[in-house]
Amino acid sequence: MTDPVLDPVLAAIHRRRVTRAMTAEPVEREQVETILDAARWAPTAGNRHLQRYVATTDPGTLRVLRMVSPGMIAKPAAAIAVCVDHDLVAQYGFPPQNRGPWIDVGTATATILLAAQAVGLGAGPVSSFSRAAAGVVLDLPDGWTAELIICLGHPAPDQPRPIKPARLTWRDLTQWVPPQSSE
Repeated sequence: MTDPVLDPVLAAIHRRRVTRAMTAEPVEREQVETILDAARWAPTAGNRHLQRYVATTDPGTLRVLRMVSPGMIAKPAAAIAVCVDHDLVAQYGFPPQNRGPWIDVGTATATILLAAQAVGLGAGPVSSFSRAAAGVVLDLPDGWTAELIICLGHPAPDQPRPIKPARLTWRDLTQWVPPQSSE
């Protein structure tokens, strides 16, 4: 097994945490652009890139976005909405219930969270928001829906405790088929 201390990717995965409290310090546009550039490298179904991104560092936009996002506990200095371009999904012939675009949202989100860590920012995904209202606030093009919003900012020194602080191991989360002996 690879030692996470020796592998920088595994080390970043081990260090990354959801940031639930952020300072008011601004986030540099260059940091957001670096994160967005990393997001374009996220794995996608058939390399189709059905996801799109909307980014903002505008305090007024962020304030209104928080009003329509009960899950946005942090007061971010920047946010990236991971969207699905449904017109593009239809052009590729995917039926509306196809799960592929949402898997792409997940891989993009994981990449964004790690990229934020790499540029020294805290990040936290938000799924509890009004999609219709977020579409208006973010001026989304027709056919795009925001599926997840990622808050970005500088972590505050005091973070709220996680709901369940216990650390699970991969063994707690995994079932082998057929069952394997644990050596």
